[in-house]
Amino acid sequence: MKSNKKQVWVPGPLIVGSGPSGLATAACLKQKGVPSLILEKDSCIVSSWKLRTYERLKLHLPKQFCELPLKPFPKEFPIYPTKQQFISYLEAYAEYFAIEPLFGMHVHHAEYDPGIEFWRVHANDLEFICRWLVVATGENAEAIQPKISGISEFRGRVLHTSCYKKGDDFKGEKVLVVGCGNSGMEISLDLCNNDVQTSIAVRDKLHILPREMLGISTFGIAMWLLRWFPMKLVDGFLLLCARLILGDTQKYGLKRPKIGPLQLKSTTGKTPVLEIGTVAKIKSGQIKVVPAINRFTDKGVEFVDGRQEEFNSVILATGYRSNVLSWLKDGSFFRDIDGSQKNQFPNSWKGKNGLYAAGFTRRGLMGASTDGQKIAEDIACQWNAKTPLEF
Repeated sequence: MKSNKKQVWVPGPLIVGSGPSGLATAACLKQKGVPSLILEKDSCIVSSWKLRTYERLKLHLPKQFCELPLKPFPKEFPIYPTKQQFISYLEAYAEYFAIEPLFGMHVHHAEYDPGIEFWRVHANDLEFICRWLVVATGENAEAIQPKISGISEFRGRVLHTSCYKKGDDFKGEKVLVVGCGNSGMEISLDLCNNDVQTSIAVRDKLHILPREMLGISTFGIAMWLLRWFPMKLVDGFLLLCARLILGDTQKYGLKRPKIGPLQLKSTTGKTPVLEIGTVAKIKSGQIKVVPAINRFTDKGVEFVDGRQEEFNSVILATGYRSNVLSWLKDGSFFRDIDGSQKNQFPNSWKGKNGLYAAGFTRRGLMGASTDGQKIAEDIACQWNAKTPLEF
């Protein structure tokens, strides 16, 4: 795709996205002496964390599993840093490595030109020409807004979790949370703790694990056990511990999948819920578990079992998805269905013709860090052999 737009030659890699994946990749490249340029559609770095997360959010995993390469968290940070602490860490990270993205740059087309053997990346009214293109927009680039019958008839407010901030905004209301992943469960707890009548609609089966066992991170225990035992055996151990600590959650409407939590995460990317108090509220009846929605009514919803109930607000904890298919014109690297990686971990970071992906491993911040290091090392090996061209 050629155009008459003003062309900008990028001597090093062009990175799309200034979230943790983009920052990690840029820092690792800089450490190896390779310059890079980040294009960011929003007005700040890590915009998803700054603009589209709720106030009570904390990292779900201990900080040692969430730090970016080359710079650890401050020692004074708690085991599970808050949203604001994590943002301050990322801002300090960008400042430390002098990472300065171009903000307000909406990438709407990127395509490899075999004639010149470079990528043409169109953003706003510019065309960037680069040898290496790093996709760092992540698996959670845009909110999933489900199409539910009758939603336009509902007189209350409907919002996605990306617009939710805090529970006391809903005081005195009756609220339905749709979705039971980590965000849905945590927002339900936040609402309940602010004296909001809270229900959570559960459609799919899910694994719920205690965040810690005997004061030790469940995730950390699982990672240690996987060094010595097969995944199926570790899954069995985790489920036994969950049953002992949390009890039988199925009798409260929270049914478990047949395959274990680690295997489910590895094959589908679906993360187990780490319990921080929501299950206790469900057991006490303070949070009510209800079936999936069949349709909206003017005052509430009708569930799949035919029962109707009135609500003031409905919060859609329906997750996020990649937006890479809307702008990257390359059919070999990402799936046409959902924009996820075609290649499985650990081979998901490198494509063809100088194309790379950071943060698409379904392994959260750990995966983003690993990708950034691998990408930087691979590009650095090529860097000295390349001669800059002028356009």
